Amino acid sequence: MHLTFTEKHTKNVGLCIDVDKQIYSAQSRFQRIDIFDTQEFGRMLTLDGFLMLTEKDEFIYHEMIVHVPLAVHPAAKNILIIGGGDGGAVRELCQYETVAHIDLVEIDEEVVNVCKKFMPGVACSMDDKRVHIHFEDGLRFIRRFSDHYDVIIVDSTDPFGPGEGLFTKEFYGNCFKALKDDGILVNQHENPFYTEDAISVRQIHKRIVQSFPLSRLYQAHIPTYPSGHWLFGFSSKKYHPVQDLNADRWNAMGIKTRYYNTNLHKAAFALPTYVEDIIKDVENGSIPRL
Repeated sequence: MHLTFTEKHTKNVGLCIDVDKQIYSAQSRFQRIDIFDTQEFGRMLTLDGFLMLTEKDEFIYHEMIVHVPLAVHPAAKNILIIGGGDGGAVRELCQYETVAHIDLVEIDEEVVNVCKKFMPGVACSMDDKRVHIHFEDGLRFIRRFSDHYDVIIVDSTDPFGPGEGLFTKEFYGNCFKALKDDGILVNQHENPFYTEDAISVRQIHKRIVQSFPLSRLYQAHIPTYPSGHWLFGFSSKKYHPVQDLNADRWNAMGIKTRYYNTNLHKAAFALPTYVEDIIKDVENGSIPRL
């Protein structure tokens, strides 16, 4: 029997991956969770039929969502991750001896349980004593805090279903309030290549800019994500993502990465013209880009 997983990226384009075996499938309170073994990408996780990560390329996403803010903030100790139940962001953060406390807020407990069992290379640091897991809605959790976190990482699913509330103006405003005076917010920002997704990129960025004085997009190449061109958002009350990068300090830490480095960090904020065109009248023009 020949099994193939297909995810539609648009009505006319999709990603097909040959599957060796489906090793887990269940419906949680919030979504369907599936784990597949594949020859090309190793083990992969899907939620409601949408590919979340594969063992082969997940390191790109998790390194870029974690090391970019941690290389800029000079003393990030108290971190909040909203989403991220697979544990990849936690794994990257736990490499930092300077990080003292990590709150992980994941709405679906089954995602954490499944990833710890079937994707241990991703969820390998979930039992670190600095990690505190909260199984609840991130939108509600964030409302409790003011002037509390150094960095907030929004490692959410796409802007529909369980993750829809994490793309609202209210949510970004609450993130701003929960951050300290020099706090940084980083979020996954979708792909800019396909028309409908580009509209989402613009809408998300517009909402964040309304809350933060400095907000910039940066990019990475993630082969299994729609179009392979993926964006992240960097928003801050104080720090510029390139001008305030302390490359010498970060490199001296000896953090192990496979994708991120401080030269790539700088280059990631140099966006293609077509992406700049999507957001050119959204950002605060009074802040120099680089």
